[in-house]
Amino acid sequence: MNNLLLIGKPNEDLVSLNEALADCYNVQYASENPSALAGVLKLAKPDVAVVLLVGLTEGYEAIFIMLDTSLPKVPVIMIGTMEEHMQFERFEREERYGILMRPFKNRDILDMVKKTIEKYSLMGKKRILVVDDDGLQLRNIKSILEDTYEISLANSGLKALTSMGKNRPDLILLDYEMPVCNGKKTLEMIRAEKEYDDIPVVFLTGLSSEAHIRSVLDLKPAGYLLKPPEPKVLHERLAEILSKAKENDDEE
Repeated sequence: MNNLLLIGKPNEDLVSLNEALADCYNVQYASENPSALAGVLKLAKPDVAVVLLVGLTEGYEAIFIMLDTSLPKVPVIMIGTMEEHMQFERFEREERYGILMRPFKNRDILDMVKKTIEKYSLMGKKRILVVDDDGLQLRNIKSILEDTYEISLANSGLKALTSMGKNRPDLILLDYEMPVCNGKKTLEMIRAEKEYDDIPVVFLTGLSSEAHIRSVLDLKPAGYLLKPPEPKVLHERLAEILSKAKENDDEE
């Protein structure tokens, strides 16, 4: 369940909003009082912040300054009337600030929170390109990984390169035994492009003989996994490789 930080002046509107959100999210309440809010922000790790503008005045612009300082990457949904939004419009110009007009129905705020979390969660996800000529294999791997990563699919080496041109992946899961353009040839094409040669490539192979594994490792991939990959092992291996890639980037 996602975490939500609800900020506002204690009143009936806030109680009603809290009740609507609490069924779907872990809601942490913070008073509009800057001193009280500062204490909450030191510990809060919300996926989204919701600010109820009812009863706030220009004197409470410190709330938004504190959000920018303590939670600079967390999306914020501001709820208020037209007049209330106009009072804080200089903050609402920022991309991460969303606007919901009062009056509204509970499903309006629930829909907006859900879409906001999905949007910003996706923006923060690592991109994985899965390349396999087997459609069932592609769908299975996508279902295993899509909650954690942004997944792109390609059923051939050439389509993989086209996909990479549109959206550069952070890691590639590459089937070794593909027809026409197999994993070896696809890897060679990837490494021939300077902008892609640092992307970790993990081979997927259905053959487990020692000679075959040795031929796979001779290509120096970031790793290899036997098909079909076990979900826990797949997640652990990808997390390990992506973490190592990040460490290498930080050192450069």
